Amino acid sequence: MADSPEYDLVVIGGGPAGYAGAIRAGQLGKKVACVEAERAGGTCLNWGCIPTKALLKSAELYQKIKKGEVYGLSAKEISFDIEKVMGRSRTVAGQMAKGVEFLFKKNKVDYIVGRAQVSAPGMVSVTEGEQKGKFLRTKNILIATGCKMRRIPGLDYDGERVMTSREALASTKLPKSVVIVGAGAIGVEFAYFYNALGAKVTLVEMLPQILPVEDDDVSKLLHRSFEKQGIAVHVGTKCENFRVGKKSVKLDLVAGDKKTELEAEVLLSAIGVTPNLEGALAPNLRLELDRNFLKVGDDYQTSVKGIYAAGDIIGPPWLAHVATYEAVNAVNGMFGYSKPKRVKVFPGCTYCHPQVASIGLTEKAAKEKKLDYNVGKFPFTASGKAVAAAESEGFVKVITDATTGEIYGAHIIGSEATELIAEYGLAIELEATVEEVHHAIHAHPTLSEAVMEAAAASMGQAIHI
Repeated sequence: MADSPEYDLVVIGGGPAGYAGAIRAGQLGKKVACVEAERAGGTCLNWGCIPTKALLKSAELYQKIKKGEVYGLSAKEISFDIEKVMGRSRTVAGQMAKGVEFLFKKNKVDYIVGRAQVSAPGMVSVTEGEQKGKFLRTKNILIATGCKMRRIPGLDYDGERVMTSREALASTKLPKSVVIVGAGAIGVEFAYFYNALGAKVTLVEMLPQILPVEDDDVSKLLHRSFEKQGIAVHVGTKCENFRVGKKSVKLDLVAGDKKTELEAEVLLSAIGVTPNLEGALAPNLRLELDRNFLKVGDDYQTSVKGIYAAGDIIGPPWLAHVATYEAVNAVNGMFGYSKPKRVKVFPGCTYCHPQVASIGLTEKAAKEKKLDYNVGKFPFTASGKAVAAAESEGFVKVITDATTGEIYGAHIIGSEATELIAEYGLAIELEATVEEVHHAIHAHPTLSEAVMEAAAASMGQAIHI
C-alpha cells in the first residue's frame, strides 16, 4: 500500500455526476481519478438519456414522413429497419462516451474501468476490473454511483418478455404489442416510440395521471394526445397477477373494483429507480442514509468527513443535468473555489411527441402553498410558426406572483418544449419578472413567441389571443 498513488479526489462512478465532478477537479489543477464500472458516461450516455433520444428522433421522423401530405409532400412505401434504428442509437451512445473519455485525457483525469469501494476515509480500493486489488489514497472521495431501475418483485427480467429500459435499448426486435408499467418520463417516452413504429401499446399508471410530477393541464392534454395516437392509457390502475409465458405476458389491470386481463408480447417496467450502492462501501463503513439514499449536507459531504456524494445516489430529482450541477458544486466547495449550492429550481423534460417541459411550481403546488398567483396561458394554435410547421398542439403556461410578477413556474407541452423551457429557467435564475419576459422582444415568427405571449397573458396583455 506504500506505493499507492495519492490523489486530491477519487470519484466512484462515471455518469453525469461522476465525470463532471472529475473533469471540474481536473480543471482546478487537482490530481483526480474516476472509476467507472462499465463505460464513461454512465447510464445517461450509454443506456438512458442519449440513446433514447436517438430512438425517439427516428420515431418522430418516421411519423412525419408518413404524414408528408400535411406539408404537400408525397412519399410511398415508407418503412424502417428496426435493427438499424437500434444500431444508430448505440452508435450515438458510443460516440458520446468517447467524448467523455477524451475530456478525461484533456483534463488529466486517470480513468479506471472497474468497480470501486470506499474502504475507509481517504482510501478507495478497486474491486473489479483490470486494476482489481489496487488501492487509491486520496484526500477526498466523491460517490456518484447513481441508481438502477427498480424491478417488479417476482419477475424474471429476461430481456425478451420482461424488460426495463436497459434491456429495451439492447433489443433489436420490435414487439407487436407491449404493456408499459409506469407512466413517468421513461414509460411515456417508450410508449411514444413503440406506438410510432406500429406496436400496440398499453400504458398503465397507478397514480391519477400520466407524468404525475407535471402540471395537471399538461398531463391531461398528453393523455388525450396519446389516445388520439392510438395508445391505450390507464390511470389510477394497478397491475397484478403477472404470468409470463413463452410467447406473451398476461396480467390483471385493477382499477377500483374493476379487474381486466391484459395480454401483450412484452412487458416494459418503468416504475422508478433504486440507489446503486451495492459494494460501494466497506462493510464497516457506515454513512448516514435517507430512504436508502446517501444523506449529504449543504456542501454535499456525507456523515463522514472527506466523503462526498452527488447525483442520483443522494435522492430525487433523478435527472442528469441536476446530477452534473450537484457534482460541480460539490467539487467547487471541497476545494474552496466557491460556496456550493444545492439544487432548488430545475427543468424537467420528457421527449415524447408532443414534448413536455417544466420548471418550478405547478398550479396545484401554488394552490397548496396558498399563494396569490396569476396564470398566463398561450396555445400553440395561435402561434404562426407552430401552425406553419403543422405543430400547433399544446400550450405554454406560466404561474406568477399576482402582485410582483415573480415567476413561480412554467409548463410547456408542444413542439420543442424541451428547448423553450430554458428561457424561463434563465428568467428564474436572474429573478426576472414575467413583465420583463414579456418586454423582451422575441423574433417573429418563432415558437419562442409563445413564451412571451404566455407571460403577457398572465397580466391580461397577450396580443394574439
